Formats: sequence, structure tokens, C-alpha cells
Amino acid sequence: MRGATPAATAEYAATFASRSAGHFRPLDGLTVSSIGLGTYLGADDDATDHAYGEAIAAAARLGTNVFDTAINYRSQRSERVLGRTLAALAREGGLPRARAVVCTKGGFIPFDGRAPADARRFVEETYVRPGLLRPDQIVGGAHAIAPAFLTDQIARSRANLGVETIDLYYVHNPETQLAVLSRHRFATVIRAAFEALEAAVAAGHVARYGVATWNGFRRAPDARDHLSLEALVRAAEAVGGPRHGFKAIQLPYNLAMYEAFAAPTQKVGGDLLTPLDAAARLGVAVVASASLFQGRLAAPLPPALAEAFPGCATPAARALQFVRSTRGITCALAGMSRVAHVEENLAVARVPPAPAGVDSLFTRG
Repeated sequence: MRGATPAATAEYAATFASRSAGHFRPLDGLTVSSIGLGTYLGADDDATDHAYGEAIAAAARLGTNVFDTAINYRSQRSERVLGRTLAALAREGGLPRARAVVCTKGGFIPFDGRAPADARRFVEETYVRPGLLRPDQIVGGAHAIAPAFLTDQIARSRANLGVETIDLYYVHNPETQLAVLSRHRFATVIRAAFEALEAAVAAGHVARYGVATWNGFRRAPDARDHLSLEALVRAAEAVGGPRHGFKAIQLPYNLAMYEAFAAPTQKVGGDLLTPLDAAARLGVAVVASASLFQGRLAAPLPPALAEAFPGCATPAARALQFVRSTRGITCALAGMSRVAHVEENLAVARVPPAPAGVDSLFTRG
């Protein structure tokens, strides 16, 4: 099976229909869980691999079919443990491959298993000498989105994940390039990256693509690292035509970083819109990263949160409910490297989303 399919993901959602009202949403024909498992944090060691493996298996059993990683996370170890676990689940019947939505990213130059003693030498030997990158294509010693590099990264990710097709591939933090590139030059570079991704879609190596950002969509239009979603979509249209593969974006959104909902940072057709409104107008799905602010929102929160999101027993559950209840969010990602985290977070899936609670928090006072 090449990747997730509309029929299989709908079947997965149907198995949870009686206890997860509003938990599953559409994403470019697929049916995806409103809570996804992230794999960013943790040490580059076997113990962390084992913990993630158990968490991934638990998430699949409890109602998550979105698994998010990146080739640089934990020196490729996060991709590899995700691949091994999903393969085991598929063999054992716990989660057929066609029901799992596998998402990864490329852009930051990854180490291999652990940080090398000499990072500069590693990059030179692995990427520069083989001709995958020129030194002038590397920003900050760690970031690149050149076509040959992205094509190589997709191949490595497919091998790590053990998949023929990556369901959603993100260019990772492309705004990093704006630290050194002019706007005009960046437009040329990102268009070339999208050409490589359209070729990957045509080859069946990637089903759809987008960009995963940290600052880009949250910054004002005049900021150095601002990204225009409209410009990115137009670039995808220019290289891929009306049936281009640019289908989703990822950006941080949580109780402490709420620009996606509240800050009008995006210009679309002359209108100044929030990132969520811009994405809706342009037909792009939005996946929220850092839903728990990398664990910081698991601490005690203001009583207003309990009022706005009844049925959620813990601060982390309320923070996650805030994200998945926000109109325009398709999936809220949370890092889950422990089964206990999975059980706590997936309990939220049993509570219907509460968009009115989100609105009340922004209108109080």
C-alpha cells in the first residue's frame, strides 16, 4: 500500500464514531484525527526510541492516525522509530498502512543517529562532496532547501519510515532562508523547492506537501522572516498548475502563541487576514504545532480555562481542547513520548470541540 487513502482513513474514523464526536476532520480527501502525535523532543538514545514506540502504538489504538516527525528530529531516530512501529502495527493488524497519515519534514540538515564529533565535517562529507549541496546553499550551517537536497531527504525519509509514499511532506521552516536571502531571491529558491516536490508527487514518493513554520506566518508583513501564504500558493500554482500538491501548512498555535487566530498578518487579494482566515480563503489546511507549548501548558492555568472547556480534567487537556476547538484548525499536534501522555491527551477526543469557548477567551474583559 502506497500511503493513506480516503476510504481507509474514513474506516479508521468510523471505528471511533461512537465516542469521538467532532474528533475527525477532512484533509485533502483524507479523514484525520484532530489530535496528532508529535516526535520532536527527547534524547538520541534507545530508551527514548522505546518510549516513543510504545506511545505511537497506544495512540493508534486510542484514536490518533496522524503522526508527525522530521528527518532532523533526534538525528533521524524519530522517523526510524515511527517507521518500525507503524510497520509492526500494520503486520499485526493494529493499524493498516492505508489508515495512517505519515507526515515529515525536510530543511534542517540531519545527523545520523547521534550528533557527530565534527558537524562541519559531517555536512561536508555527507552532502557537499557528493554534490547534494553547495556551501552557498546552506544557511546558518544547518538549513537548506535546494532541489537536489530535498530530493535526497525525501528518499532518506521514505527509507527511515519504511513507506513508499509520504502522506504529507513539509518544507521545514523555510523562513530560515530569509536571514540571508533577499525577497526576490527567496521567491526563486522556494519555487525551485516546490518544483522538486511536484516531481516527488508525480513519482508517487509524496502525496501532498506544504510548509511547516515557526515564525513565518505569525510575523507582520514587514518583518524580515515573514512568509506570505498567498505568495507560496501562487508559487505552487506556477509550477504545479491548478492541481498542485500544496495542501497544508503547519504553524505553532496555543494559549501563549495565538497569532494564527488573532493576528492579521496575511494579505490575500488586498485584504489583511489572520493566518487561519488566509488559509481558509486559499483552500489550505492548517495543522497546529506546539499545542501544549512543549509541555509548558501542562502547568496550572487560569480558572477561565475550566469554564471555557468543561469536560477536560487537566490543564494539558484544556490547552489541547483550546487548539482543536479553534475554527480552521484541522489537527492539533502534541509531543507524546509516554503512554501516560497519550492516554491523557486522547481523553480529550471524547469531549466535543468547543469553539464557543475559544471565542469567549478572546472576548473576555
